[in-house]
Amino acid sequence: MHEMLPAITLYFVAIFALIQVVITNLVGVARIKNEVHFYDEGDIALRRNVRAHGNFTETVPITLLAMAGAELVGTPAYLLWTGGLILLAGRGLHYWIIRRHGWGNARSISMILTFIPMGGFAVAILWHLVQMGSAAL
Repeated sequence: MHEMLPAITLYFVAIFALIQVVITNLVGVARIKNEVHFYDEGDIALRRNVRAHGNFTETVPITLLAMAGAELVGTPAYLLWTGGLILLAGRGLHYWIIRRHGWGNARSISMILTFIPMGGFAVAILWHLVQMGSAAL
């Protein structure tokens, strides 16, 4: 395997891509079932489904990009695996809470579980770049 390949991140890219396929199709099926082709037309269940999908789509890609960057600059594997698993748990919890309840304390917890790896990977990149000093310029 190529030395610069972000192999750990690619596991999570594959997992999240498969999840994205499923939840995107769940929105499509709900639209067909309810004959709602645009927006949500006041259907609360559809609105929650769309928002759960949308929030996943808004947060997962940037976190995976940050994870790949962190991996490429040499972040230890255990931190990458831990961050990826925290992200997976956070997104799973968030999706479930929005679809079932719309709001709740668990939603806040799920966002914290998303921001920890998102911010952590970004800090890891910056840390490594600062350590490299002028060599990065």
